[in-house]
Amino acid sequence: MIELENKVVDVLKTIYDPEIPVDVFELGLIYEVRIDDAKNVEIDMTLTSPNCPVAESMPKEVEDKVAAIEEVNSAKVNIVFDPPWDKDMMSEEAKLELGFL
Repeated sequence: MIELENKVVDVLKTIYDPEIPVDVFELGLIYEVRIDDAKNVEIDMTLTSPNCPVAESMPKEVEDKVAAIEEVNSAKVNIVFDPPWDKDMMSEEAKLELGFL
């Protein structure tokens, strides 16, 4: 299961917020990845703001790309705003990339 989780994370790192040149994983937009025994993946993610211009397309892109992983049976994205995202949730790498360090 760890191997599949790593593949999911690798795919998440290929998805970028169109307004910020950092992937959704490093931005801290992915709160949780759960994989059950049937290899159904459920992802809790947030957006940089509730009225984010990609509120419709980005979760769908995450769902589609994760579902395309060969071992994955299904993928579902839950959009959550609790806790609200802020820049402290970004990885050190993302903060460095965006000049916050």
